[in-house]
Amino acid sequence: MEPLYEGKAKKLFTTDDPNVLRMEFKDDATAFNAEKKAQFENKGKLNKAITLLIYEMLEDHGVPTHLADDIDEITIDVKKVDILLVEVIVRNVAAGSFSKRMGVKEGTHFKNPIVEFSYKSDELGDPLINDDYAREMGLATPEESAFLKKQALVVNLVLLEFFKECGMRLIDFKIEFGRRRHHSSG
Repeated sequence: MEPLYEGKAKKLFTTDDPNVLRMEFKDDATAFNAEKKAQFENKGKLNKAITLLIYEMLEDHGVPTHLADDIDEITIDVKKVDILLVEVIVRNVAAGSFSKRMGVKEGTHFKNPIVEFSYKSDELGDPLINDDYAREMGLATPEESAFLKKQALVVNLVLLEFFKECGMRLIDFKIEFGRRRHHSSG
């Protein structure tokens, strides 16, 4: 296995299968776009366990994930994808950047979830975009943008119920999508 990528929370390695990557969860923690860094014992184990639980829940509700196999306490195998440069944010309650940007009091519940797209670009600060931007920038077709929104709302329903069962409220979250790669093995 060769190292392929190292991010703030995980490392990716190649495997013998060109369509599968090994994902290892790290004990590192970052905040403020990685300006603050620390290490927490067993953070990798916890992140892996939560990730596996959520991926399996989503799969049970018909939402495809890139999960391929559960390997060990800090590692899973995932299907290789091309990451879409569109981040999808779902908001159930006004908070954080939304409240600052829109002047809406934090804690205000929305009648229906708000779905936002942002352009995945650290250099530009992940600016908000809409489906027209995504189309014109070649990030996603109109059909893909509609699919992203529909899937994000399904994920929201699954997570809302899960968090409720855990005695917590789901305020907002961000998800990323990828397109499946198809490599021939010979």
